[in-house]
Amino acid sequence: MELDKLIDRIAEEVYKKIKSENNGALNVNHGNNDDIAAIIDHTLLKPEATADDITKVCKEAIEYNFKSVCINTHNVTLVNRLLKGTNVDTCCVVGFPLGASTTRAKVDETYDALKNGANEIDMVINIGALKSGDWDTVKRDIEGVTNAARGRALVKVILETSLLNDEEKIRACTIAKMANADFVKTSTGFNSGGATVEDIKLMRKVVGPNMGVKASGGVRDTETARAMMAAGASRIGTSSGINIVKGTKPSTGTY
Repeated sequence: MELDKLIDRIAEEVYKKIKSENNGALNVNHGNNDDIAAIIDHTLLKPEATADDITKVCKEAIEYNFKSVCINTHNVTLVNRLLKGTNVDTCCVVGFPLGASTTRAKVDETYDALKNGANEIDMVINIGALKSGDWDTVKRDIEGVTNAARGRALVKVILETSLLNDEEKIRACTIAKMANADFVKTSTGFNSGGATVEDIKLMRKVVGPNMGVKASGGVRDTETARAMMAAGASRIGTSSGINIVKGTKPSTGTY
Protein backbone atom coordinates (compact mmCIF):
# COMPACT_ATOMS: atom_id res chain seq x y z
CA MET A 1 0.00 0.00 0.00
CA GLU A 2 2.84 2.40 0.79
CA LEU A 3 4.26 1.81 -2.70
CA ASP A 4 0.87 2.62 -4.24
CA LYS A 5 0.65 5.90 -2.29
CA LEU A 6 4.19 6.91 -3.23
CA ILE A 7 3.64 6.24 -6.93
CA ASP A 8 0.30 8.09 -6.87
CA ARG A 9 1.94 11.11 -5.22
CA ILE A 10 4.78 11.23 -7.77
CA ALA A 11 2.34 10.86 -10.67
CA GLU A 12 0.25 13.75 -9.36
CA GLU A 13 3.34 15.95 -8.98
CA VAL A 14 4.45 15.20 -12.55
CA TYR A 15 1.00 16.02 -13.95
CA LYS A 16 1.02 19.38 -12.14
CA LYS A 17 4.52 20.13 -13.46
CA ILE A 18 3.54 19.31 -17.04
CA LYS A 19 0.47 21.56 -16.89
CA SER A 20 2.45 24.48 -15.46
CA GLU A 21 5.33 24.32 -17.93
CA ASN A 22 5.44 25.95 -21.32
CA ASN A 23 6.00 23.25 -23.95
CA GLY A 24 7.42 25.49 -26.64
CA ALA A 25 9.38 24.63 -29.76
CA LEU A 26 12.36 22.32 -29.36
CA ASN A 27 15.85 23.70 -29.71
CA VAL A 28 17.22 21.31 -32.34
CA ASN A 29 20.96 21.41 -33.02
CA HIS A 30 21.80 20.95 -36.72
CA GLY A 31 25.59 20.61 -36.38
CA ASN A 32 27.68 17.59 -37.40
CA ASN A 33 26.41 14.18 -36.36
CA ASP A 34 29.32 12.84 -34.29
CA ASP A 35 27.31 13.54 -31.14
CA ILE A 36 24.45 11.39 -32.44
CA ALA A 37 26.74 8.49 -33.37
CA ALA A 38 28.09 8.43 -29.82
CA ILE A 39 24.63 7.66 -28.37
CA ILE A 40 23.33 5.19 -30.96
CA ASP A 41 22.63 1.57 -30.07
CA HIS A 42 23.04 -0.03 -33.51
CA THR A 43 20.21 -2.55 -33.46
CA LEU A 44 19.52 -5.89 -35.12
CA LEU A 45 16.75 -7.85 -33.40
CA LYS A 46 15.08 -9.59 -36.34
CA PRO A 47 14.60 -13.31 -35.63
CA GLU A 48 15.96 -14.21 -39.08
CA ALA A 49 19.26 -12.36 -38.58
CA THR A 50 22.19 -14.56 -39.63
CA ALA A 51 25.75 -14.63 -38.31
CA ASP A 52 26.78 -12.68 -41.41
CA ASP A 53 24.13 -10.04 -40.66
CA ILE A 54 25.38 -9.72 -37.08
CA THR A 55 28.98 -9.45 -38.26
CA LYS A 56 27.98 -6.67 -40.66
CA VAL A 57 26.33 -4.52 -37.97
CA CYS A 58 29.35 -4.97 -35.69
CA LYS A 59 31.68 -3.75 -38.42
CA GLU A 60 29.36 -0.78 -39.04
CA ALA A 61 29.24 0.08 -35.34
CA ILE A 62 33.04 0.11 -35.16
CA GLU A 63 33.35 2.19 -38.34
CA TYR A 64 30.81 4.82 -37.26
CA ASN A 65 31.75 4.87 -33.55
CA PHE A 66 28.32 3.89 -32.31
CA LYS A 67 27.76 3.40 -28.59
CA SER A 68 26.72 -0.25 -28.77
CA VAL A 69 25.39 -3.12 -30.86
CA CYS A 70 22.00 -4.29 -29.58
CA ILE A 71 21.10 -7.92 -30.28
CA ASN A 72 19.22 -10.96 -28.98
CA THR A 73 20.75 -13.22 -26.32
CA HIS A 74 21.83 -15.91 -28.77
CA ASN A 75 24.17 -13.48 -30.52
CA VAL A 76 25.94 -12.06 -27.45
CA THR A 77 28.98 -14.36 -27.66
CA LEU A 78 29.58 -13.55 -31.34
CA VAL A 79 29.08 -9.81 -30.86
CA ASN A 80 31.32 -9.68 -27.80
CA ARG A 81 34.09 -11.44 -29.75
CA LEU A 82 33.73 -9.12 -32.76
CA LEU A 83 33.75 -5.97 -30.60
CA LYS A 84 36.61 -7.03 -28.34
CA GLY A 85 39.25 -4.30 -28.09
CA THR A 86 36.91 -1.58 -29.41
CA ASN A 87 34.94 1.16 -27.65
CA VAL A 88 31.60 -0.32 -28.77
CA ASP A 89 29.53 -2.02 -26.08
CA THR A 90 27.55 -5.27 -26.30
CA CYS A 91 23.87 -4.63 -25.56
CA CYS A 92 21.44 -7.52 -25.12
CA VAL A 93 17.63 -7.57 -24.86
CA VAL A 94 15.98 -9.62 -22.08
CA GLY A 95 12.36 -10.78 -21.84
CA PHE A 96 12.03 -9.58 -25.41
CA PRO A 97 9.72 -8.56 -27.01
CA LEU A 98 6.68 -9.27 -24.79
CA GLY A 99 7.99 -8.79 -21.25
CA ALA A 100 5.61 -11.56 -20.19
CA SER A 101 8.17 -14.13 -19.04
CA THR A 102 8.71 -14.71 -15.34
CA THR A 103 11.16 -12.65 -13.34
CA ARG A 104 13.22 -15.81 -12.79
CA ALA A 105 13.46 -16.30 -16.56
CA LYS A 106 14.55 -12.67 -17.06
CA VAL A 107 17.14 -12.97 -14.32
CA ASP A 108 18.53 -16.22 -15.76
CA GLU A 109 18.66 -14.65 -19.23
CA THR A 110 20.50 -11.67 -17.75
CA TYR A 111 23.08 -13.88 -16.06
CA ASP A 112 23.58 -15.81 -19.31
CA ALA A 113 24.07 -12.59 -21.27
CA LEU A 114 26.56 -11.25 -18.70
CA LYS A 115 28.51 -14.51 -18.75
CA ASN A 116 28.81 -14.24 -22.52
CA GLY A 117 30.03 -10.64 -22.47
CA ALA A 118 27.05 -8.26 -22.46
CA ASN A 119 27.65 -4.98 -20.64
CA GLU A 120 24.23 -3.43 -21.31
CA ILE A 121 20.85 -5.10 -20.72
CA ASP A 122 17.58 -3.82 -22.25
CA MET A 123 14.75 -5.58 -20.39
CA VAL A 124 11.05 -5.44 -21.24
CA ILE A 125 8.82 -4.41 -18.36
CA ASN A 126 5.95 -6.70 -17.27
CA ILE A 127 3.37 -4.80 -19.30
CA GLY A 128 0.38 -6.85 -18.17
CA ALA A 129 1.23 -6.36 -14.49
CA LEU A 130 1.66 -2.63 -15.06
CA LYS A 131 -1.71 -2.29 -16.77
CA SER A 132 -3.25 -4.31 -13.93
CA GLY A 133 -1.94 -1.78 -11.41
CA ASP A 134 0.28 -4.40 -9.78
CA TRP A 135 3.13 -2.02 -8.98
CA ASP A 136 4.86 -4.42 -6.61
CA THR A 137 5.21 -7.13 -9.28
CA VAL A 138 6.53 -4.58 -11.78
CA LYS A 139 9.08 -3.29 -9.28
CA ARG A 140 10.26 -6.78 -8.23
CA ASP A 141 10.58 -7.78 -11.89
CA ILE A 142 12.89 -4.84 -12.65
CA GLU A 143 14.82 -5.28 -9.42
CA GLY A 144 15.52 -8.90 -10.30
CA VAL A 145 17.40 -7.76 -13.39
CA THR A 146 19.06 -4.69 -11.86
CA ASN A 147 20.33 -6.76 -8.93
CA ALA A 148 21.70 -9.42 -11.30
CA ALA A 149 23.46 -6.80 -13.43
CA ARG A 150 24.73 -4.59 -10.60
CA GLY A 151 28.34 -3.54 -11.16
CA ARG A 152 28.53 -5.45 -14.44
CA ALA A 153 26.07 -3.87 -16.87
CA LEU A 154 23.73 -0.94 -17.38
CA VAL A 155 20.03 -1.80 -17.31
CA LYS A 156 17.49 -0.08 -19.57
CA VAL A 157 13.80 -0.73 -18.91
CA ILE A 158 11.62 -0.93 -22.04
CA LEU A 159 8.15 0.45 -21.28
CA GLU A 160 6.45 -0.24 -24.63
CA THR A 161 4.91 3.23 -24.54
CA SER A 162 2.51 2.63 -27.44
CA LEU A 163 0.55 0.26 -25.17
CA LEU A 164 0.39 2.67 -22.22
CA ASN A 165 -1.52 5.83 -21.37
CA ASP A 166 0.33 8.80 -19.87
CA GLU A 167 -0.57 7.84 -16.31
CA GLU A 168 0.89 4.36 -16.85
CA LYS A 169 4.02 5.81 -18.44
CA ILE A 170 4.57 8.04 -15.41
CA ARG A 171 4.14 5.12 -13.04
CA ALA A 172 6.41 2.87 -15.11
CA CYS A 173 9.19 5.49 -15.11
CA THR A 174 8.77 6.06 -11.39
CA ILE A 175 9.02 2.34 -10.61
CA ALA A 176 12.03 1.87 -12.90
CA LYS A 177 13.82 4.68 -11.08
CA MET A 178 12.91 3.21 -7.68
CA ALA A 179 14.22 -0.19 -8.84
CA ASN A 180 17.65 1.35 -9.65
CA ALA A 181 17.50 1.00 -13.42
CA ASP A 182 19.94 3.16 -15.39
CA PHE A 183 17.59 4.04 -18.25
CA VAL A 184 13.97 4.01 -19.30
CA LYS A 185 13.35 3.17 -22.94
CA THR A 186 10.29 3.75 -25.11
CA SER A 187 9.74 0.68 -27.25
CA THR A 188 10.73 -2.75 -28.52
CA GLY A 189 9.96 -1.81 -32.12
CA PHE A 190 7.78 -4.93 -32.36
CA ASN A 191 4.45 -3.24 -31.56
CA SER A 192 2.55 -0.54 -33.39
CA GLY A 193 3.99 2.86 -32.61
CA GLY A 194 7.43 3.77 -31.39
CA ALA A 195 9.24 6.70 -29.83
CA THR A 196 7.55 10.11 -29.88
CA VAL A 197 8.87 13.50 -28.82
CA GLU A 198 5.96 13.81 -26.39
CA ASP A 199 6.84 10.51 -24.68
CA ILE A 200 10.51 11.43 -24.40
CA LYS A 201 9.60 14.78 -22.83
CA LEU A 202 7.28 13.04 -20.37
CA MET A 203 9.81 10.35 -19.45
CA ARG A 204 12.56 12.93 -18.92
CA LYS A 205 10.30 14.99 -16.64
CA VAL A 206 9.55 11.93 -14.52
CA VAL A 207 13.08 10.52 -14.13
CA GLY A 208 14.91 13.85 -13.89
CA PRO A 209 18.27 14.86 -15.35
CA ASN A 210 20.47 12.06 -14.03
CA MET A 211 18.77 8.93 -15.39
CA GLY A 212 19.05 7.83 -19.01
CA VAL A 213 16.17 8.02 -21.49
CA LYS A 214 16.36 5.93 -24.66
CA ALA A 215 14.26 6.65 -27.74
CA SER A 216 13.69 3.54 -29.84
CA GLY A 217 11.23 2.50 -32.50
CA GLY A 218 10.77 4.64 -35.60
CA VAL A 219 13.88 6.83 -35.23
CA ARG A 220 15.13 6.56 -38.80
CA ASP A 221 16.53 9.94 -39.86
CA THR A 222 18.70 12.77 -38.58
CA GLU A 223 15.86 15.21 -37.98
CA THR A 224 13.92 12.73 -35.84
CA ALA A 225 17.03 11.73 -33.89
CA ARG A 226 17.85 15.36 -33.11
CA ALA A 227 14.26 16.06 -32.07
CA MET A 228 14.45 13.13 -29.64
CA MET A 229 17.72 14.45 -28.22
CA ALA A 230 16.27 17.94 -27.82
CA ALA A 231 13.30 16.42 -25.97
CA GLY A 232 15.61 14.68 -23.51
CA ALA A 233 16.81 11.41 -25.05
CA SER A 234 20.34 10.42 -24.05
CA ARG A 235 20.40 7.24 -26.16
CA ILE A 236 18.90 6.30 -29.54
CA GLY A 237 18.03 2.71 -30.48
CA THR A 238 17.82 2.21 -34.23
CA SER A 239 18.79 0.05 -37.17
CA SER A 240 19.10 3.24 -39.25
CA GLY A 241 22.18 4.65 -37.51
CA ILE A 242 24.20 4.98 -40.69
CA ASN A 243 21.42 6.93 -42.41
CA ILE A 244 21.11 9.15 -39.34
CA VAL A 245 24.79 10.08 -39.14
CA LYS A 246 25.10 10.48 -42.93
CA GLY A 247 21.87 12.45 -43.24
CA THR A 248 20.38 10.08 -45.82
CA LYS A 249 16.94 8.48 -46.00
CA PRO A 250 16.58 4.89 -44.79
CA SER A 251 14.78 2.07 -46.55
CA THR A 252 11.28 1.26 -45.32
CA GLY A 253 10.70 -1.33 -42.62
CA THR A 254 13.74 -0.51 -40.49
CA TYR A 255 13.64 -0.34 -36.71
